[in-house]
Amino acid sequence: MIVLYNSVSVLEAQPLIAPIVPVISNGPSGICLSYLLSGYTPYLSPDASHPNPLLHSKLREQPHLSLLEQDLEYLCEGLEGRSSNPVAVLFDSLLLPDSDFGLEHASPLAWRYEPERATPHLVLGKGPPGGAWHAMEGSMLTLSLANWMELPGLKLKDWMREKRRNVRNDRATPAEIASYYQHYVSQMSLGQSFASRTTVTSVTRQPGNQEGSPPCWRVTGLQRREGEELGDGSSVSEEVPFSLLAHSVVLATGTHDIPARLGVEGESLPFVCHSFWELENAISRGELDQSSDPVLVVGAGLTAADAVLAAHHLNTPVYHAFRRSVTDPGLIFNQLPKLLYPEYHKVSSRALKPSYLSFPRHRVVAFRPDRKCVLESDSGQRTVVQVSMALVLIGAHPNLSFLPENGRPLGVNPDEPISCRRNPIEVDPFTCGVVSADGPGMYAMGPLVGENFVRFLKGGALAIACDLAKRQREEREGGGDLMMDRWADRKVTRHTETEVCVLDL
Repeated sequence: MIVLYNSVSVLEAQPLIAPIVPVISNGPSGICLSYLLSGYTPYLSPDASHPNPLLHSKLREQPHLSLLEQDLEYLCEGLEGRSSNPVAVLFDSLLLPDSDFGLEHASPLAWRYEPERATPHLVLGKGPPGGAWHAMEGSMLTLSLANWMELPGLKLKDWMREKRRNVRNDRATPAEIASYYQHYVSQMSLGQSFASRTTVTSVTRQPGNQEGSPPCWRVTGLQRREGEELGDGSSVSEEVPFSLLAHSVVLATGTHDIPARLGVEGESLPFVCHSFWELENAISRGELDQSSDPVLVVGAGLTAADAVLAAHHLNTPVYHAFRRSVTDPGLIFNQLPKLLYPEYHKVSSRALKPSYLSFPRHRVVAFRPDRKCVLESDSGQRTVVQVSMALVLIGAHPNLSFLPENGRPLGVNPDEPISCRRNPIEVDPFTCGVVSADGPGMYAMGPLVGENFVRFLKGGALAIACDLAKRQREEREGGGDLMMDRWADRKVTRHTETEVCVLDL
């Protein structure tokens, strides 16, 4: 457990601002950042080479320095990749050189465990490490190749071999990935920095005061704890509030919190669902079979395609409505290699007939209580279809209710809600510092900044770890107040019992 001094109470002396970095969310973004903040440090291996001669030459200029001490902007110059974030491209190139070409060059990085470099941090998550991966359907294959899903220091394929299971078609299931992430935290001894069953309710900027306390971030929330066990074997849980002050805070929440809605008439009717898992539940209850009315799937993403395939597997008829044309190059199905993703090309090629009927370039106008859905084409022609259930799978929004105005002012377009694809949080590309935050020290990474693939969110972890390390070096060299040492030594002034909040880790 870790003791946090409650910022709500008034200390008898100057309040303590803990130099511990709260990381909000324990998905792959938070896990990867925790790895870098725990003292695991990347260096250029002495006998290694990189297939990019320019990058290799730059890395050789200061081989004695870790990657955390180098100029990321300089290293990123001239690199190209599938991410718009330069540090994401850099780190991906170092972890998986030339992987876009199907090659498996060894990484030129050598990882050393240097605990003296560690930055105290606390990863806060509602469930076990792995975040939303624990809620995903466990049998379908991930979009990304298995090695793109792994984190530094533990090869996913090696871990799978230890489980005596093969990674099918170079892709893994969400259940396997969730288990891998949870094992990773244990294997790398990161658990002491993770607090599960924890919900953050507020992140606000705390102004300085006349007593000399500097501005900082206040993070408050609730942690669920199991109480005494009852006679029937159950237990009563309670939610314990916590609060802390910190110089830095990291936003690392994902995209699966709040399903996007169409905003049309009848969308709240019981047969209209907004999650793939609701389809799964209907299947497990035996509510769908080949004699059922068709399932309407709305959306053109991979989750929508998974729903089409799941219903088709039961021989349940499927209507599929989406806004783009079948040949639109922006359609995700048209961007995936057919050999690697054959199941999705079944949907895009309409090879599922006769039980599959698509409605490209159509939108939903309304849902009716009698389970009829009104569709309208681009030309204005309307079609009414009878369905057993409708699945609206058009994406999701992050839950940023703990931020003022749900984080809207932090977006690239502050007039629109934060959206991981259309309006991400605007950050400095080389530090991941939030541009429009109320003060310094707020970072964002992963889907919140538009990185929706694990392969590239690792770059955000590198950028943040580098910037925090730089700030620590500057504080030490500048003779700062050495709050890191004060926190480590627990040299705290007198306090009362009400001022202490304990988080179970």
